[in-house]
Amino acid sequence: MSDIIGFRSQVFRPLPEVLRADAIVDRLSTAISLGMIRQGEQLPVENQLTVMFGVATATVRDALHTLRERGIIETRRGRSGGTFVIGTPSTHHDVLRARLTALSMAELRDMEDEQLATGLAAVQLVVERAFPHDIDRLERITRTMAEATTTDACMRADSRFHIELAALAQSERLVSTQMRLLTESSEILWSILDVSHDRDWSMADHLEIVTAVRTGEIAAAQNAVRLHTSRDFYRLVAARLDTLYPIEVRE
Repeated sequence: MSDIIGFRSQVFRPLPEVLRADAIVDRLSTAISLGMIRQGEQLPVENQLTVMFGVATATVRDALHTLRERGIIETRRGRSGGTFVIGTPSTHHDVLRARLTALSMAELRDMEDEQLATGLAAVQLVVERAFPHDIDRLERITRTMAEATTTDACMRADSRFHIELAALAQSERLVSTQMRLLTESSEILWSILDVSHDRDWSMADHLEIVTAVRTGEIAAAQNAVRLHTSRDFYRLVAARLDTLYPIEVRE
């Protein structure tokens, strides 16, 4: 897969020495959950993964074996064979609620601050560095959210927008940071959102960002990022309070 560029290069970047098969499983599972690697897509072959991740072949095989056992990938033989994505990692709703309640208000505030700082930096750099056809692609990605009919599909469309925005900033560090932030918050956020309503306002927020970036209005783009980020985290804070202190208890 010689065409791996932009945010996809972050999926297959070398692993630190302390991380092995579990790290590969986690990274590929996250990439699939966020829609960075799509259903039906073929993964690089073993020897390519070995070089990309900087690990031994046996480590890659162990990771792929785990993903196969979980029903996330399958390996096909023959001329058109290879390893393909066939499933999406899923986390039980109760587990996601437990993750949310485990976060302190200070941690949620810090996550919001980092998400906001990343978004503000990204849109400024996109205005300075991206070409019109890049913005066209970003808008096409944004509009795919209208086709999402499930929570998982909304989460993947939402995540894809934010990762692509960071990628257009042409900063590997921003892409890496955005991936980490989405890993921490995206599943939790969409576990509390409503597909029929929240999908539409999320796409509208994204389109507002795209429009401002296209016209080179950095201040307007950053303001749209602020509003979008604050709305997301307001919902997270409200859901956390509702989980810890149900309305009937507070009354």
